[in-house]
Amino acid sequence: MAAWFARDTAGVPPFYLLGDPALLAARAQLLGLEIAVEQSTPEMAAGVFSHALPVVPLKARLHDAPGKPDAANAAGIVEAIDRAVDDVFQGRAAAVVTCPIAKKPLYDGGFRFPGHTEYLAHLAGVKTGRTVTPVMMLAGPDLRAVPVTIHVALREVPTALTREAIEETARITAHDLKSRFGISNPRLAIAGLNPHAGEGGAMGHEDETIILPAIKTLRGEGIAAFGPLPADTMFHPRARAGYDAAICMYHDQALIPAKALAFDETVNVTLGLPFIRTSPDHGTAFDIAGKGLARPDSLIAALKLARRLADTEQATR
Repeated sequence: MAAWFARDTAGVPPFYLLGDPALLAARAQLLGLEIAVEQSTPEMAAGVFSHALPVVPLKARLHDAPGKPDAANAAGIVEAIDRAVDDVFQGRAAAVVTCPIAKKPLYDGGFRFPGHTEYLAHLAGVKTGRTVTPVMMLAGPDLRAVPVTIHVALREVPTALTREAIEETARITAHDLKSRFGISNPRLAIAGLNPHAGEGGAMGHEDETIILPAIKTLRGEGIAAFGPLPADTMFHPRARAGYDAAICMYHDQALIPAKALAFDETVNVTLGLPFIRTSPDHGTAFDIAGKGLARPDSLIAALKLARRLADTEQATR
């Protein structure tokens, strides 16, 4: 982040970082960058952004050893997430943009959620008093792809895949495409699970017994869903022109085409939350940490998309 901020912030909406100002300044010095890091508050950040990187300090101290995750940072990472969510609920921020986190140090520090997304959904549920179902979308310039099952072993997908899960994922996707992406009648292409979408039952029955009934239910509710479609013919340019989002049955069915089409520009968007959350679509890349080699493109795209979604949501209220 420091390397990119020192070069160019043109077109990037003002933001502030929840972190440790001294750590950021030290990292910039390590990389030989001339960058102003200024302690700020959320309310002052927009003014600071024009001349410095605004950093809202955490109570927990962070330890920095590039490329070496440290369980001692778990408290600060969790505090940053907590405070970011509180800031959006209190109107101090328009959206939450998260950077990649290493899960093992969090687990070693006592964190009991699978990752960012599940914890954000938990916090949203506490704030609103209702159950919140998060849905992952990979949003790029040429494709929006949504997996129904996510971090599930491939052999377990047929068991985990249910009509209810497909329907809920599609409903949340359609709702957020309307309210945040400004698409009045979202078209959802529903992928099949098996090769050739089951080939009429010759290659599996899930497409006929689980996916097709879910599509019929969605269409009965007025959602423009269609399929199940053979996944191998869903992602070429002519096919993509016919839908606004692809609802995929498992993790790689969605993420492979999304990242293949635009790895550096694709953004991870969490649908279903009562606030906007975006994130880069890549991981921590510890192997190049501190070397000035990381590309900022996906983070920049996440910041820009968060701003667009916030503006659209405000305009549609």
